[in-house]
Amino acid sequence: MNALVPTASATAGLIGGYSLARITGVRAVGGIGLAAGGAAAFCGWKANRGAGVAAALTGVYLGAFGYSHALAKKIGAWPSVLTVTGATAAASLAFGGPKK
Repeated sequence: MNALVPTASATAGLIGGYSLARITGVRAVGGIGLAAGGAAAFCGWKANRGAGVAAALTGVYLGAFGYSHALAKKIGAWPSVLTVTGATAAASLAFGGPKK
């Protein structure tokens, strides 16, 4: 599997999770989107690089989600979500692709 599949899953989880929570007004619905994207990304990272790298990148993913809340207070919700999503995608592309 190439690096784009888990990267797309991670970005969909972060952006989609926020979108779902915002549209529905129910944070738990956003959490379902976040969890689904994270689980799919984990599976891709694990297939590409093993459980250790997958766990580390999942930590980046969850850390980005957590940090987005603090960052949103400074720059706004959507800019925050897009910023942490970009950082997570960069980490995924750099470290989550197949071994060469």
